Amino acid sequence: MSGDRPQQGRLRGALQRGRDNWADLWPRVLSGVVLAILGLLLLISSGLWIRFGVSIVVGLLMWELARLTGWRHPEFHSPRHPVLIGILSGLVMLAMLVLPGDWPMALVLVPMIAGWHGTHEHERPAYLLFTLAIFGAGYALVVVREVMGLPTLVWIVATVVLSDVLGYFIGRKLGGPRFWPAISPKKTWSGTIAGWAGALALALVLVLAGQAPWPVLVLGPLVALAGQFGDIAESWLKRRVGVKDSSQLIPGHGGVMDRFDAMSGALLVALVLLIGNLLPVIGG
Repeated sequence: MSGDRPQQGRLRGALQRGRDNWADLWPRVLSGVVLAILGLLLLISSGLWIRFGVSIVVGLLMWELARLTGWRHPEFHSPRHPVLIGILSGLVMLAMLVLPGDWPMALVLVPMIAGWHGTHEHERPAYLLFTLAIFGAGYALVVVREVMGLPTLVWIVATVVLSDVLGYFIGRKLGGPRFWPAISPKKTWSGTIAGWAGALALALVLVLAGQAPWPVLVLGPLVALAGQFGDIAESWLKRRVGVKDSSQLIPGHGGVMDRFDAMSGALLVALVLLIGNLLPVIGG
């Protein structure tokens, strides 16, 4: 009987680890539903509504970035610094989206300069790079929506969401070797490849349905890969500053940056493809 105790202990330990592994599932699902509804409202909006919505998202992202890169060192800034940077960034993003011409793009320098002093000197390069990425992704969302149409934007979002969901569940289920353990220890090769396969499957359905040209078979996995690297970039920043989540705004998901990191990477690549006249029109 005594020999059975170690085995029972191992079984109980394995069961507990399994429970812990899925403990955040329901908060994640419920919050995901709310996020999906808000995201859908943002996607189907246009004009000033989508500009206001994107500006709010950018403001929240910049608030989190300012906290990540400087809030642990209050001697470098006022306690109100992240809030002020968030408000300023939201207003700058709105100005960039509503003012005519190309010159408003230079306004991104305003939050970069304003946030410089409040950012720890070791994190200033990261602050500048992430600021460019956040504003670029926000700008890309509106441009893709208005230039390429809603179906193309929905395809990008669906590719990222499908890749993220498959990566989460397949990675948790199969486990296996880590994709980049030094930066993102939870991301596995099984989940990463599942994300690529999901993006390819979605692209294939669109091609067979006559809703997309054949290059989408290549661009779909590319968009998924860009989203995955957006996730990895944020994981690198969080590990660098020693936090688990970018904030606690979203139960089960962490912060806005934790949910928008993959989308940012995908939107930045979509913007590059659009500039190169390579972004496909979906449903056209």
